[in-house]
Amino acid sequence: MTSTLGRLRYLGLGLGRLHHWHDGLGEFSRQLGRALAVRAHELLEQHGLALVFHLPARLHGEFGSDVGYLDTHTLQRYFHHRPMRFALWHTLHQHNRLRPPLGTVRVVETVHDLNFLHTKQGPRQAVYLRRMQRRLERASACIAITRHVADDIARHVAPSQPARVIHNGATDLTGVAPTPVPGLDDAPYLLHVSRMAPTKNIAALLDLAATWPEQRLVLAGAASPYTHWVQQMIEERRLHNVRVRLDVTEPEKAWLYAHCRGFLFPSLAEGFGLPPIEAMHFGKPVFLSRLTSLPEVGGDVAWYFDAFDGMHMRQVVQHGLDAHEREGRAAALQAHARQFSWQRCAAQHVALYLELLNASPT
Repeated sequence: MTSTLGRLRYLGLGLGRLHHWHDGLGEFSRQLGRALAVRAHELLEQHGLALVFHLPARLHGEFGSDVGYLDTHTLQRYFHHRPMRFALWHTLHQHNRLRPPLGTVRVVETVHDLNFLHTKQGPRQAVYLRRMQRRLERASACIAITRHVADDIARHVAPSQPARVIHNGATDLTGVAPTPVPGLDDAPYLLHVSRMAPTKNIAALLDLAATWPEQRLVLAGAASPYTHWVQQMIEERRLHNVRVRLDVTEPEKAWLYAHCRGFLFPSLAEGFGLPPIEAMHFGKPVFLSRLTSLPEVGGDVAWYFDAFDGMHMRQVVQHGLDAHEREGRAAALQAHARQFSWQRCAAQHVALYLELLNASPT
């Protein structure tokens, strides 16, 4: 990016100290970043806004050469100095502890979930809640990725202004050249994709596999300490019908979606849930929990679990698979998925940025 420092307004996007792109926050950050970077020239020419990404140096270049890049450092949790003054800084998720640069005029915070309300208890929950309240008190605007999250913010944080709801996009991988995933033969399988944390309810999927030994189940996601527990449980319970595939690439994920019978996502706490929409792009039947944001995202085209015992889940999945084949529901699923595009998501973010910038001193 070539620019004259004094003639521009700088718009920063804080992605934080990302380790990889293989989980929900990584996917959100990369896809929204790409969609915004496509508009970098427009923002510069029409609004005098220079787009700058703040992320680890090893990831610089991910969003092309029309944007700027700043490196992250642990000390930026306490003090973040830059020679340029940012007109607006958007922190893309609430787990990013790095501060906006000193002198930033407007700050936007995106809140993906308040899952700590479900996973923390007592004093720990209170600490997380106070931290969230402090962050939103300093922000000029808060974005929630679903109405469910916005309602949680209003109920538990009570900020001075309501959160703006901007639904995520979801990547359509149907146009990606698929790469077969090693070790999977032609046996039909059900698929789950997530970072495989406890809130993803992997234990329920293992119970389902135990009650349905003739049905293959593939669990795909980012490697983490929890995946070791998952693999240990598979071995201890001798679930020979379960396969785990970690850190799959986009072409491999496209292959997994294209070849699965259906997609399972019985999450206990979810801010949005990108993988179910990704699966819908392939016209695959999707089976979700009724908890938190998932009914909002899945709408009336998904199937839902009312309980998480293995036999009930098997009955729901079998019924849904039969109905999907009989009724030809693929087109409805694909139409639903197309509502969630990253281009629409980026356009709504740009509209908010410009609204805030036009209301602020320059």
